[in-house]
Amino acid sequence: MKKWVTLSFFLIFLMGCQSIPFGGSQIVIDWVDFIKWNGIEYDGINNGILADKSLIEKEIGEVQFKVADNVSNSSYKLKDGDAAFQEKGTKLYSVKGEDDVIAVRDQSAINGYRIYFTRESTEYKWYFDHVPLDQVKKIELYKFFTPEGKKQIATFVDKTEIDDFLEILSNSKKALTFEPDTSTRDPISYAIILYTDEPIAYKYSLQYDGNTYFWYPSDTAILSGDIQRFILEK
Repeated sequence: MKKWVTLSFFLIFLMGCQSIPFGGSQIVIDWVDFIKWNGIEYDGINNGILADKSLIEKEIGEVQFKVADNVSNSSYKLKDGDAAFQEKGTKLYSVKGEDDVIAVRDQSAINGYRIYFTRESTEYKWYFDHVPLDQVKKIELYKFFTPEGKKQIATFVDKTEIDDFLEILSNSKKALTFEPDTSTRDPISYAIILYTDEPIAYKYSLQYDGNTYFWYPSDTAILSGDIQRFILEK
């Protein structure tokens, strides 16, 4: 059955909303990260990054209007050039070999670009279950919130190391109710990047709370402590 849900945003109507003048109700629009271009809505890929900057093909346009913080009307109709969070003037780029995605520069992103895809022609395909494990040819590890910002701490290209690392990931245990220990500090944050020959590499968040390594292949999962030997900084 077709789901009548707008792909661009979800509206959260607060139960028992605050009263505002003239008896109205306050509506909060919780935007998801999207860009509309050439009549197509593109959503941000949370588990994917551009594999290499050389894959950026050409500039195709720019964002015309940022809707977050500027639109409070739930009946607003999206227009070409609208974006949830990207600022007006942000350049849009095509990606070589990928007709269903667009890219924007993002200094905080690994490899410098954030990638958006359209659900009109493809399903979301960047969860760990979608990774062709036999085609992974490189793994990178990054650590966040260091004095240098995000910092690459390891690269693995040896097949034995790659296979061992992927086996640890594959054997993780789903733990939907897991709560990290934050009694003394926030968990240390890492990113795992899995490269194949595809233009979009796979990216997953990894965290360590001092006792447990956990990650997000789709839902929260607990990793074996064996992962630590790959993370030790040299």
